[in-house]
Amino acid sequence: MEEQPELVEACLEKWDLNWLLHRATQRVGAAYAEEIAKFGISLRGQLVLGALANEEAQRTQLKLGAMLGLDKTTLTSELDKLERIGLVMRVPDPNDRRVRTPMITDKGRELQKEAGDALAEVERAFHSRFTAEEMAVIRKALQDLSRGEGPMHGSCI
Repeated sequence: MEEQPELVEACLEKWDLNWLLHRATQRVGAAYAEEIAKFGISLRGQLVLGALANEEAQRTQLKLGAMLGLDKTTLTSELDKLERIGLVMRVPDPNDRRVRTPMITDKGRELQKEAGDALAEVERAFHSRFTAEEMAVIRKALQDLSRGEGPMHGSCI
């Protein structure tokens, strides 16, 4: 049996909750990013498409950004990319030429569904490492941690 190398004290200090969550986020995020790249969009693009595909009422760019936790510049950049490849279009408001309402196209809706199904498979692979009971505990713990106290900063992704 081969001896395990001695752990360096500095590395041991990193095994706190923050470090573990960060490493888990990196691994899960990398798996999602690798999968979504096959569809020619980013995870943020999929987030935007998902919101547009599931919204019953139209939302202005400003309201969409607020809903997703994306600042104006980030959302505009993402919508520009999605619009260039025909997945969304921005419809001007007839009452205010400064206001645009992003709309998902049929092509965007189809891609969002296919990409969503592929990402669900990635998630299922991560779930398969745990029992249903363990996943319920993990999900509840992460939800509790993400709610936290004080204001929320950053986007959904």
